[in-house]
Amino acid sequence: MQCAVIEAARHLAGLDRAHSTEFDRRTPHPVICLLEEQKGIIDKGGTMRLGAQPCVLSEGTRSAAAYGCTTISERHRHRYEFNSRYRQQLEAAGLVVAGTSPDGSLVEIVELADHPWFVAVQFHPEFKSKPTKAHPLFAGLVAASVERHAGSAWVAEV
Repeated sequence: MQCAVIEAARHLAGLDRAHSTEFDRRTPHPVICLLEEQKGIIDKGGTMRLGAQPCVLSEGTRSAAAYGCTTISERHRHRYEFNSRYRQQLEAAGLVVAGTSPDGSLVEIVELADHPWFVAVQFHPEFKSKPTKAHPLFAGLVAASVERHAGSAWVAEV
């Protein structure tokens, strides 16, 4: 999700040199940054946002459709977050905030409404995916791909 937000900030919202402070501490538009409570921590060991975290999905989003519900729990392992100071500006530019922490303070999922399947997440769906039971977001991606190519000139070679 972090690189997707950087891309949206640069090319949808026109925020030249938008970046993550993890990559560029001097960016004029830190759309991804450390959580406020982590900025003063020097020894970062053991300070990541880890483990299962609840997420509330916005109704009518691709994410909610993929999960078939509006409350989920997913596994995290990260330190940098979506900078909420840019939320209104990015939403106005077309980025859809599709999932947040229960209190709405942390952005967990973003989407583009006018794209066949642009869903980016802050968590790790691969941790809950299995060869015989794909994670709902992976299954959604494959379904969107099949739907997009159905009826097109594309034919798989056997």
